[in-house]
Amino acid sequence: MQSENIPLIDCPIDYIFGEASGNILNEYGRFPCKIQCAVYAYMLKGTARATLNITQYEFQENDLIYVQPGSFFLVHGFSEDARLVYIVFSSSFVEKNSYGARRFSLPSQSYNPIVRLNQEQAEVVTLFSSLLEKAINCTPSMVSVDRMVHVFNLIQQTYFELFASMDKRHSHLQDRKTEIYQEYSDLVLRHYHEWHHVASYADALCITVPHLCSTIKAASGRTAGDIIVDAILMDAKAQLKITTVPIKEIANVLGFENVAFFNRFFKTHVGVTPKYYRNN
Repeated sequence: MQSENIPLIDCPIDYIFGEASGNILNEYGRFPCKIQCAVYAYMLKGTARATLNITQYEFQENDLIYVQPGSFFLVHGFSEDARLVYIVFSSSFVEKNSYGARRFSLPSQSYNPIVRLNQEQAEVVTLFSSLLEKAINCTPSMVSVDRMVHVFNLIQQTYFELFASMDKRHSHLQDRKTEIYQEYSDLVLRHYHEWHHVASYADALCITVPHLCSTIKAASGRTAGDIIVDAILMDAKAQLKITTVPIKEIANVLGFENVAFFNRFFKTHVGVTPKYYRNN
């Protein structure tokens, strides 16, 4: 499948199934994009580094990955042998056919979307993806909508059963610092367009700013302020590259009092103005 067939925002048809390597992964490394569709991917070989929303992850062989609708996504790099299979369901298909939308969703956008499979689980997923590829690619006209709805819900159920099992194993290992970081990340993803200062998040979490800052630094290695900046920039870059929305309107949506403040903020952190970034 050619890279131009891979949707940067949404899937143009109900679903796309295929295999990706460097040429397709490169498409997601040019600028952040906001994914409106549901993406399930399985890492066959190699490694890849990517930011999903405000967290950077490293994907490796036998990882099962879910990019849920509404996520920001940016690829930073990958190994020469990186190869994965994916199935993408359009936002309209998900909306019409997800029987358990609430049940089949991550607790929040900031949750780690990776399920690291053991060898037995990996063999089952590999077999399933091989059978699915044959079913779709050999006789695409014979694959009914009803059948794809069953496939979609089977994939959802399988992923979230594996995710729940992994989350249960890891949850007792979480300390309070990790919990605060998770809560902070969730708040940032919900409020970065209106709350630009750490103090707003500290108030919401009922802790002091120094305590929040030291906790976030200890849990993630990043500053609390940098996480807010990263969230704003992911959204701003995606809008500048993907849409034709006026820069003044983008500034307003992202919570800046005027476009001059937004221009200054963007240039400070990116090194160029929003206009230059959009046009180059």
